[in-house]
Amino acid sequence: MKYKFLFYFLVLLLFSCKDPGIAKRKAAQPEINPRSSWNAVAPKAFATHVPVRITVHHEGTKLLATDDAIRKIKGIQTWGMGPDRKWADVPYHFFIAPDGKIYEGRDINTVGETNTEYNPAGHLLICCLGNYEEYEVPEAQLQSLIRLIAWCSTTYKIPAETLATHRDFSKQTTCPGKNLYKYFESGVIKEGVRKILGK
Repeated sequence: MKYKFLFYFLVLLLFSCKDPGIAKRKAAQPEINPRSSWNAVAPKAFATHVPVRITVHHEGTKLLATDDAIRKIKGIQTWGMGPDRKWADVPYHFFIAPDGKIYEGRDINTVGETNTEYNPAGHLLICCLGNYEEYEVPEAQLQSLIRLIAWCSTTYKIPAETLATHRDFSKQTTCPGKNLYKYFESGVIKEGVRKILGK
């Protein structure tokens, strides 16, 4: 009887300590266009990390749904790996175009890059292509962002509660722009992620 009571006590303790940030279900993987789709060159060696939070950026220059996102991403890599920055690769782990298409960026296990003072080690970086200080976020891009965040959360075991933006870690920027940031302030993005994860 004594051991039976101890067993039930341990089971109760186990479930009461369950992490509330764990999703009830795994998010489906959205379609992600590989690096080969934008003609990426091989990256240089760089520091590795384990992502523990998800951080969202915008790219910061005008790009509409009818514009060439592949050319834009390739240009970012060429510029970033060139003499101006001397980065190892594109700075972000994923890109989302205004039409909602998602593109693979740098290796998830490689620390991203930034033009500001914060340290991106431990951050999984998602970049929405476009300038959302000046333009509104297309609905297709917004919905892809929500799906990608949910998938990254379950796939890489990153609590959705860690979700934040570039400006939350840096005083030097308004990234990801007021027109994207408002969806974080209002809770629209976090609520969308929670619905996918069944939380």
